[in-house]
Amino acid sequence: MSTKPAAAFNSGPGVATLAGGCFWCLDAAYQLLRGVRQVVSGYTGGDVPHPSYEAVCSGSTGHAEAVQIHFDPAVISFRDLLDVFFTIHDPTTLNRQGADAGTQYRSAIFYHTPEQHQTAQAVIAALTAARVWPNPIVTELTPAGPFYPAEDYHQNYFANNPGAGYCRVVIAPKVAKLRRHYLDKLKA
Repeated sequence: MSTKPAAAFNSGPGVATLAGGCFWCLDAAYQLLRGVRQVVSGYTGGDVPHPSYEAVCSGSTGHAEAVQIHFDPAVISFRDLLDVFFTIHDPTTLNRQGADAGTQYRSAIFYHTPEQHQTAQAVIAALTAARVWPNPIVTELTPAGPFYPAEDYHQNYFANNPGAGYCRVVIAPKVAKLRRHYLDKLKA
C-alpha cells in the first residue's frame, strides 16, 4: 500500500480522475485505449488521509473507488475518456453500481482543470438532452484533490485475475461493450 498521495498524478490536462463503481472495471477498460499511458486504481474524494481498502469499503472515509488515467491528449481527448466512462457504467444510480452499494461506488468526475469541468458539464448536458437514460444523471463533478493509490493487488486486477468470478461476470461484459463501441480507439 502506498503511504503518500500520488502528487505527480494530481495535475495537468493529461490526467483524468473518474469514479464509476468498482475501480477494477474502469481500470480494465481504460487500459485498452490508445493514448492511455497508465491507469492507477485508488481512492479520492474523502476526508481521511492514506485510507486502506477496508476503511474505504466501510463507507466511513468519504472516498470513492476511482481511477487516475494518465493520457496523451494528442492521441485521446478528455472528452473521449468521458464518452467511454458514460458507456461502461450507469451514471443514474446514486451510490451504487449493480450489486456494489455505498458512497465508495458513486459516479464522479474529479476534474483537474477548468476545461475538464466545462467538458464534463457539456457531456452531461448533452446526455441529459438526448435522454440516453430514463433516470437523471447523478454523477458528481468535484475538483480533484489528493489521490491515494490502492494496494498493489488492486492494480491491473482484471489482467491479473481473468478467471475470478467478479472478473468473468461483471468486468468482462464491460470490456466487451468497450470493444464493440470503441474499436477504433483500442491499442493494437
